[in-house]
Amino acid sequence: MPWKLASLGTLLAASLLAGCSNTSTDSAADPVATTDSGHSRCEAKAAEFALGKKASPELLEQARVRAGAQNARILKPDDMVTLEYRSDRLNLNTDANLMITRVNCG
Repeated sequence: MPWKLASLGTLLAASLLAGCSNTSTDSAADPVATTDSGHSRCEAKAAEFALGKKASPELLEQARVRAGAQNARILKPDDMVTLEYRSDRLNLNTDANLMITRVNCG
């Protein structure tokens, strides 16, 4: 009898978990899958024009658009940042004088 209950419990758990899975590959259903430019990832090379320039909100937006990124941020040397990787985010790293020293995605 205990084996029947264990088997039934396992079957029930497996069916509940199967109902939670998502096998859809439709990118139209995911609003983060593409950007206005049609790219799903940030292209840091396209934003390298900003190297050596002083960081500003206007420059950040220009770099974001050119890179095809969904989000962008300016990172100062002592800023605390989250470490999760996001392929749709552009980072403009600056020195203490807010001059852009590095452009990368993530």
